[in-house]
Amino acid sequence: MMARPWQTPQLLLAILVALVALTHQERRKTFMSVEEVPVSEPQVIATLQFVINDFNKKSDDKYNFRIVRVLKVQKQVTDHMEYHVNMEMRRTTCQKLETTNCMFQEGELYKQIECFYSVFVVPWFEKYKILNKNCTDG
Repeated sequence: MMARPWQTPQLLLAILVALVALTHQERRKTFMSVEEVPVSEPQVIATLQFVINDFNKKSDDKYNFRIVRVLKVQKQVTDHMEYHVNMEMRRTTCQKLETTNCMFQEGELYKQIECFYSVFVVPWFEKYKILNKNCTDG
């Protein structure tokens, strides 16, 4: 059985659309990746420093906080880079303008929080922007 003349262009168009869709889907998969990365990676260290500075600057607490432990860091790469960080922070003995020799608070001033941050990063311009932040008492 032979295809009618008007069916041939429709069939070719359907094949073309399917190929374009498959190519686009394949490109998206290779363009985006999510992976767990070590805290020792230089960009992670810089991102964590930005996060803690931003947290302390915006916090109403009289004392600065410091990272106790980083639980997990994921790097997501699409058309930009994002770090997703889970960490624990504790209140220090240093007030807002102090930054050296900051010990962790004990006793009634003890406070520990767990935070999740999503941070937009453009490393070559040292640009950071917090996309999402959620902190809860630990």
